[in-house]
Amino acid sequence: MKISFHGADRGVTGSCHMIECGDKKILIDCGLYQGGREIEEENAESFGFDPAQIDCVLLTHAHLDHCGRLPLLVKRGFRGEIVTTAATRELSRLVMLDAAHLQEEEVHHRRNHGPSVPLYSLMDAFYALDFFGRTANYGRPLELAPNIRATFLDAGHILGSASILLELEEKGKKRSVLFSGDIGNSGRPILRSPVTPESADFVVMETTYGDRLHRSFEPSVEEFYEVVEDTFGRGGNVIIPTFALERAQELLYFLREGVESGRFSRTTQVFLDSPMAISATEIFGKHPECYAPETAEMFRKGRDPFHLQGLHFTRETADSIAINRISGGAVIMAGAGMCTGGRIRHHLQNSLGKENCSVVFVGYAANGTLARRIIDGAKEVHIYGREVPVRARIHTINGFSAHADQAELLKWHEGIGGVRTTFLVHGEEACMSQFASLVKGKVVMPSLNESFEL
Repeated sequence: MKISFHGADRGVTGSCHMIECGDKKILIDCGLYQGGREIEEENAESFGFDPAQIDCVLLTHAHLDHCGRLPLLVKRGFRGEIVTTAATRELSRLVMLDAAHLQEEEVHHRRNHGPSVPLYSLMDAFYALDFFGRTANYGRPLELAPNIRATFLDAGHILGSASILLELEEKGKKRSVLFSGDIGNSGRPILRSPVTPESADFVVMETTYGDRLHRSFEPSVEEFYEVVEDTFGRGGNVIIPTFALERAQELLYFLREGVESGRFSRTTQVFLDSPMAISATEIFGKHPECYAPETAEMFRKGRDPFHLQGLHFTRETADSIAINRISGGAVIMAGAGMCTGGRIRHHLQNSLGKENCSVVFVGYAANGTLARRIIDGAKEVHIYGREVPVRARIHTINGFSAHADQAELLKWHEGIGGVRTTFLVHGEEACMSQFASLVKGKVVMPSLNESFEL
């Protein structure tokens, strides 16, 4: 038995890990690297293994950095089965098709100044969907082969997200390997808290926020409300680069709460300017198996926790452009969360230079992304061929993060008995090193394409 690492190794994006047991090769996630232009070359490079030899892909969740290279995997020869939860299957469809569309669009915009073909096309993404097979249910073991069982456990990160426990046997030797996926926060109103298995021999664990604590949730919601009120008072708009999955729905949830509590006017205008986020919000209503009791009860009573009177879904490009005519008093949520593409770039181009506007970041921004440059205090940024001055007020509210912080990560890890070795992945190296010093037992920080016997 062997484990090898092919992405998110001493880095935050591109999750991809492989288990070999007997004659079977199992991949856990196949994500896209995200960041600056140089990252594109990483995505196009060899996987570090032959895709045609992979028997099965187990997908922890639908974020692009976990599922975004699946169409490329298929394009290069994968013909096995992709297994995941029902919600992740539906959300992954949105994410992969959107990624393919954006890649095709980006190639068109660049013309002679970049790659002449996208990493994969819309047709490649559609073809990849054919390989989604069995559906995993939380807590129910699924036999992948006579000597390999997988159990998906609720990770509480986004709708349908899972940690995956693999039980392996080869020549009488038994091993269990737990892949954390991305771990969510406990006690949130929409999704259930993460589940920790009783034991595992080996743990492959994300460390996105392994070096810091999030601000507590309630003060973060209050700060969000205050930013909206202050910006409206100054006559501007609130621009929120929004991750389409989970973050957009969470913000809609609290904007609705703000209206119902009288914090905001019932006529407050909110624009969800992201076709993918709109579709994701509709999918959220179809999966009560993922919800915390309070939100599940709202759905049972026929109430939509993500709807408010002034909400506008803007699918069409013309409607998105029209939003720029609104000078103030609106909340504009658009993808992508790291500002690496999508409609948010147009809104930033329109609003970053306005002193009465605010830009609110409510999620992780990887090094090299436009979001990180703005957060780090850039005085001007390059967007679609123009240098745009940054005059709007910039706010970062990390309490909304869908990722567990250092304390939650440690709590999750400490709840697992019998761990021999913990492999740390999905974190910046300095952050990972700090977290490693706090984890009990043997800790390994694998390098790209490094392998280990189990």
